[in-house]
This record gives sequence, structure tokens and C-alpha cells, in this order.
Amino acid sequence: MMGMNPRQMKKLMRQMGIKMEELEGVKEVIIRLENKEIILKDPLITIITAQGEKSYQIVPGSEEVRTVISIPEEDIKLVMEQAGVDYDTAKKALEEAKGDLAEAILKLTEE
Repeated sequence: MMGMNPRQMKKLMRQMGIKMEELEGVKEVIIRLENKEIILKDPLITIITAQGEKSYQIVPGSEEVRTVISIPEEDIKLVMEQAGVDYDTAKKALEEAKGDLAEAILKLTEE
């Protein structure tokens, strides 16, 4: 297949029942795992359809990995009560403290 021009390649793929198309206007793709997210910014995405099955080829422009912390509702409510703050403030403090209750409460009560 080396040296084959793109037109010949497309014709051959069409004969084999393979269709390729670019997905335009994609800003980011997020892959969510149990404890982290992988954010692919400005990706080039090609959709390949063969025998009725779709495959996505993703080539990222840049990549960012974020750790995701799961914070139980009981912890958020406890921080709200102890620090006298609203839900969003308590949740943000717990996220910044990586789930550490004591650190979150101390941070909020020292301010």
C-alpha cells in the first residue's frame, strides 16, 4: 500500500465497504475513569464505518489529566453544619482538601 495515492486508497476502501469521515467542530473529548478524567483538547476525529460498525480515531491537540474526588453527601452536610456555609462552599472546600473533613472545616472557619 506504500506509494498509493489518496484517491486510489479511498476507492479501495469504498470497494471493501469502509467509509471514513472527519468529524468537524469538536472542541474537546472527555474520557471519564473511576478516579480521573482525561480531557483531549482540539482533537482531530475520524469516524470509520466498516461492516456497519463505527470506530472513532481521536488524535488530540493537547491533553489534560484531572483527578476526580468522590465526596459523600454526608461529608458535605457535616462541613456545612460545622463551618456554617452553604452546600457549594462546603463541597469546594472538601475538593480542595482532597476529601479531608478536618482540613476543609479548618479552612472555612479560619477565614
